[in-house]
Parts: sequence; C-alpha cells; structure tokens
Amino acid sequence: MPWRGPRYDGEFPSLGHQLVEHVEQYLCHGPGDVVGEPIDLDDEFYAFIVKAYRLDPETGRRVYRRAFLSRAKGRAKSEIAGMLVCAEALFPVRFDGWDADGEPVGRPVKSPFIRCLATEEGQSGNTYDNVSTMLEYLVEHHGDEFPGIDIGKSAQSSSRIILHHQRGEITPSTASSAAKDGGKETFAVFDETHLYVLPELRRMHGTVRRNLRKRKEAEPWCLETSTMYEPGQDSVAEATHTYYKAIREGRIRDADAAGLLFDHRQAKDGTDLADRDALLVGLKEAYGPAASWMDLDGIIAEIWDPQSAPSDSRRYWLNQPVAAEDALLDPGKWARCASELRLQDGDEIALGFDGGKTDDATALIAMRIADRLVQPLGIWERPEGPLGKGWEVDRKQVSDLVAHAFGLYQVRAFFADVKLWESYIDEWGETYRDELVAKASPKSVIGYDMRGHQQELTKATEALVQAIEDVKILHTDHKVLNRHVGNARRRPNRWGVSFGKESRESPKKVDGFAAMQLADMARRALLASPDWAKRQKKRRRTGRVHGFA
Repeated sequence: MPWRGPRYDGEFPSLGHQLVEHVEQYLCHGPGDVVGEPIDLDDEFYAFIVKAYRLDPETGRRVYRRAFLSRAKGRAKSEIAGMLVCAEALFPVRFDGWDADGEPVGRPVKSPFIRCLATEEGQSGNTYDNVSTMLEYLVEHHGDEFPGIDIGKSAQSSSRIILHHQRGEITPSTASSAAKDGGKETFAVFDETHLYVLPELRRMHGTVRRNLRKRKEAEPWCLETSTMYEPGQDSVAEATHTYYKAIREGRIRDADAAGLLFDHRQAKDGTDLADRDALLVGLKEAYGPAASWMDLDGIIAEIWDPQSAPSDSRRYWLNQPVAAEDALLDPGKWARCASELRLQDGDEIALGFDGGKTDDATALIAMRIADRLVQPLGIWERPEGPLGKGWEVDRKQVSDLVAHAFGLYQVRAFFADVKLWESYIDEWGETYRDELVAKASPKSVIGYDMRGHQQELTKATEALVQAIEDVKILHTDHKVLNRHVGNARRRPNRWGVSFGKESRESPKKVDGFAAMQLADMARRALLASPDWAKRQKKRRRTGRVHGFA
C-alpha cells in the first residue's frame, strides 16, 4: 500500500523518526563534557533529521541529495554529523516499502562507503572523532547486534573504520586523498565549510559531490555543517547559500529537483553587541534549545573581550554572515541594490575598464546614465588549476567586446585605467572620440591613471560607497562582480578611505569593483560636462525629458 497520507498540515513521509530511535538506543555522545552518555536529541535536531530523511510519497526515494546545517559555534554540529555517519553505516536509512499502516519501512545501505572530509593532511576532523567514539560505545554495548566493526585495530584499518559485515567503510579524507580516489560514496560529511576557501578544498567538495551520483540505488547524499561564513571569501558555505537563494528565488530551472535542504538559525540582524540584555536575547535565538546548557555568560565575556573582532563574534556566536572588519562594503547593503532591470539596446551608458594581463582580472563594466544600473559586460579571470598555467587574457576578445558595446549602446563616457593597456586605450580613444561627451583626463578621452589620482579616486570611492548604502545604485546581481565587491577592502589615506585588495599577492580580485568605480566616475564627469548640459537642454526643448539619479 502507499503512504497513509498527512495527518496534519505539512506532514510528509520520513525515515527520520525511526532513525532517531536507533540513534538514541545505540549511540552515545562524542568527545566533550558528556562523552559516553546516552543521547536524547532536542526537538530542533530531531526535526532536522526528520527533514533530512524526507521521502517522496509516490516513489519512496530521498527528496534531498544535499543538506546544509548552519548553527552557531558549539552547537554540536559535528556530533550530529557523527550520528548520521553511524546511521548511514549501520541503521535502516533507505526506503524498503510501506507497512500495513502506510508507514515507511527502512533498510540499511548496501556496501556503505562514507567519507568524513577534513581540511588538512593528518587531521581526522571533528566528525570522524565523534564517529570513532560512538562506534566504540556501540561495539562495547551492542556488538552482538552489529558484528564485524573494526575501529582502527588492525593494519588494514589503521586510518579508517572497516565494516566487515556490511562490506563497507568509513574513512577520513583530505583534498589530496579525495582527488586520488575514484570513490563511490554513499554518504559524505563536509564539516565547517566556511573554512573551505582554498581552490583545492572547493575542488574536493566538487569531486566528492560528483562521486555521489555514481550509485543510484544507494541514493547517496551529503551533509555540510558550518557556522556562518565571511561574505566575499568564496567559501563552499557561501556558494551553498548562494545556491539556496537561487532556488528560493526561482532562478533554478527545476527547483524541486535541486534537492537542497538548507537549515539555518541565527540571531536577529542588528543585535546590539554592547547591550547585555539584547545580546542574551540574540544568543538564545541563535542557539535555540541549546541555550539552556551553553555558557552564555562566558560567550558574552568572549564577545566583549577587546581582542575579539565584532565581525568574528557575530559570525561565530550569533551565526550571522558578516564581512571582515576592513571590508569596504557590507554585503547586505550591496545585495539590497540588486535589481531585475537590464540594459536595453540604445541605452545611454558610461563604461569603466580595469585591465590585467595574467594574474589580475580584466573587467569591462557598464553603468546606465539614467538610473546608475551597473551591468558587467565582461570579466575575465585566470582559470584555477592546470588550465591557468601560462594563461593570458585574450586582448582581441576584450577589444571586440568594447566595439560591441559601442555598437549596441550609446556610450557617452568611458574611463579606462591605463596600466598594461595603454596602446589599446589610445586606439579606442581615436576610434570612439566622436561618440564620447566627457573626457577621462586632459591628455586622453578614455585613459585614466588610477595610481596618479589618489585624492580624486578616494573621494570617488567614498561617494560610490555612500550611494550603495543609500540604495542609489542598482546592479544585476552578477556573481563575479558580487565577489569582487565583497573582496574590496578599506584603505584609509590622508584624503579619506579608498579601496584595495586584501593584500598585494591576494588571489581575491577586486578588478570588477575598480571598473565599476571608473564607470561611476565617468558618469559623474558626464553629468558635470557643459556639453552634456547643452544636450539635455536641447532635449527638453524637443519634449524629451530624462531623469538622472
């Protein structure tokens, strides 16, 4: 018979209820103050497990192929991950039919192959430590029910747990080992993915996720656990959150097939770190049921410690995504400027260009004169990995795109940083000078030396930041530009606050921001131009009125 149907609004079939019973019966708490004690899951984590094991009521197959659990520091995320690793290895976690009452019945995974991913060589990871403790307890107290579990007590299993009876294994992995294996994982845990910021860690995440598609009958899936990330670091956690937002906003072709469970809890935005009462409320919001046993007074003392950065305190203890202390822009304020509007053929625009050659990115950004809509026309970055070796930006492709922009839109001003591209900029100036109303500098209609105009650049940076904070800029929510904006750092000088990279050799590019700023400077120069004022006066006489922000 099929599933019995919902008994209340929102009910769905799940193997999670049975799984919780097994976890509480057979496993213990992992390393910590209550190590070895029986598990009694709180309602919040119980609900997460039920959601994670949701089934399609028609087919009985898993609904989610990925789950993301985001909680504040110390909320036992690695412990619940360890419970699920043990469950995926031993307990009935896959659909095996409906019973006489229409309830789902589970079965264990055949030949389970489970990875606990770590960030560094030689690090077993918090999840794997929990798994080892829990299985040692299970073998000691319930070994007759679960025979053949070898927890690192032989040469064969010194770096993994062998499940002889189930013909499976649980193994800790790093980026290098995961890349070497053509694994056929049935379950994988990525712990603390806000730390997965290096290219090799992002590749590891992608490799293992692809491996999870190799065994259809096993219905593989993965779990990510994390505290909130630092926006702009391009971590795996940030990418997963971006994917979730795209699903929620209907930007994924088949949202139902996306299969992502995103479970996040945080304190209310704007929680005052200096107000003890407000901070207590925020911590209770962030920790939920765990607030009753967390040392909230100790956490407040840590937050108030002069050596604790407020941004770190918000990420770790309130689980809020907050930019670095020296970030030029609050990512939330930039996100508020996102728009569904797009440039239209014939629009009057200003262009900004910041060019690189090999390591730096190259960006061509348009800004519509009428409403300051920012739309990247092209951003070129060196590919990661072997493809990046010997890479140079295709200058002809860039120049062709400039020509395309002049053909498609009415370009009225164009500021381009002269570094590395002076000959091309001179050529563009000669080609397009008659179409441009405002000049970039006394010597060039397009060329602008960013290094030689620090005072002007600083004032322009401050004006652009203020416009973004006041939502007087619009943008098309371009992924790469968003990242470049998030990477921009405050650089105080004697004239105010300009922008720069995190460090001189940082791989986190800001060239998209630089090009956007040049486009905004070009637009400002245009609006201040007497020739432009004459054009607007003439338009008003003919009845054509344009408003400018």
